[in-house]
Amino acid sequence: MGGPEVERSMTHPAVERVVSASTQNQAIAAILFLYRKVLRVELRWLDGVLRPKQSRNLPVVLTVAEVRSVLAQIQGENWLIASLLNGAGLRLQEALTLRGKDRTTTGRKD
Repeated sequence: MGGPEVERSMTHPAVERVVSASTQNQAIAAILFLYRKVLRVELRWLDGVLRPKQSRNLPVVLTVAEVRSVLAQIQGENWLIASLLNGAGLRLQEALTLRGKDRTTTGRKD
């Protein structure tokens, strides 16, 4: 690939697929690694390529007291799932699959 193709492949994720800045930066880093380290080609013209802006949104994190308060209001299986989400860092889909509660993947109907 030449310069225009590389530039197009770096802007495609953000423009066409509307991905996050971190995803686009990862794609740019992979292309740069390929050219610099593997192919040993320096892409000097690439210095002018615009990088995506990082999000200024910070993740919302609950305090320990807030987490305890939320968990105290939940019971049974839902408490177990919420505790897994919090303590083990599982995603919702992962926790639901563990308990067999995800009807879309288990095929069960209640």
